[in-house]
Amino acid sequence: MDLDRAGLLSLYRTMVTIRRFEERGIPETGQRRMSASVHSSAGQEAVPTGICAHLTDQDYIASTHRGHGHCIAKGVDPKLMMAELFGRSTGPNKGKGGSMHIADMSKGMLGTNGVVAASVPLAVGAALTSKLKKLGRVAVAFFGDGGSNQGVLHESMNLASVWKLPVIFCCENNGYAESTPVEYALSTANVADRAAGYGMPGFHVDGMDVFAVYEAAGQAVARARAGEGPSLLECRTYRYYGHTVFDNPLTYRTKEEEAYWRARDPLKLFRERVVPEGLVSAQELDGIDRQVEQQMDEAIKFADASPLPDPPQLYEDVYVSYPKDMMKRGANMEV
Repeated sequence: MDLDRAGLLSLYRTMVTIRRFEERGIPETGQRRMSASVHSSAGQEAVPTGICAHLTDQDYIASTHRGHGHCIAKGVDPKLMMAELFGRSTGPNKGKGGSMHIADMSKGMLGTNGVVAASVPLAVGAALTSKLKKLGRVAVAFFGDGGSNQGVLHESMNLASVWKLPVIFCCENNGYAESTPVEYALSTANVADRAAGYGMPGFHVDGMDVFAVYEAAGQAVARARAGEGPSLLECRTYRYYGHTVFDNPLTYRTKEEEAYWRARDPLKLFRERVVPEGLVSAQELDGIDRQVEQQMDEAIKFADASPLPDPPQLYEDVYVSYPKDMMKRGANMEV
């Protein structure tokens, strides 16, 4: 493990920030009667943390509908993200994107995406840009086990392999595509087994162990930067809550299963690894817990104090809009 003390504390801080953002931000969104469906990634913190630790602001990631953790791990400000969830104009997308459409190009965050696997070709396009312009950048495409069966993923993996693009395909296999068990829909034992069909290496790792993810991601990123082409990284993980805030996961999984994965909490595993070895102290980690809690308090206050978008902003940052005089004719206009 090539992580020094500062690196270890950074990994823990990122994971705690993701966890607390999910557990604070999502209920706060509901209390403000925001209607958009929100997807929690609590339990999956080790995956984006271990991967993005190898990336810079110039590298790219493309996310999913469950993308808060990806955003935070890539460096997007949680305060601005909270404002986006609250529909405020200070959000990264001026309050018009919401949870499933957060993007921050200054951090190489190409966007969360409400369509399953739809962001994968965006990462491939970014990797193609990097290769053609000799930028030395790497792209990561995140998708879930449900997304692993989408045709666009397979087309993207094939093209990336043909052109030897610097892209990592990361499957966050949390066991369920909404409520469909992965064993029901997957034709192979592991998603990573499919890598051989596209001439790229496949890694299957424990997605609850940030160190396992960090090590495998390091190899994949190094290959990409060296011009050796893409890799497929499958991280076996678990989401602690339902598919959305409206979903009761106990309708399709058991309490015993949830208890097993809760016992393998990535924050708990981290502490059990580093504290006994004397790499960092429990007091230092407790201090980070308190700091992140205060950060969430400040983020909520900032979001609440931020203004809603002005109506004229509806016409900004869009590809197509109807002329304003047509919009005045009423909502019954045929399109």
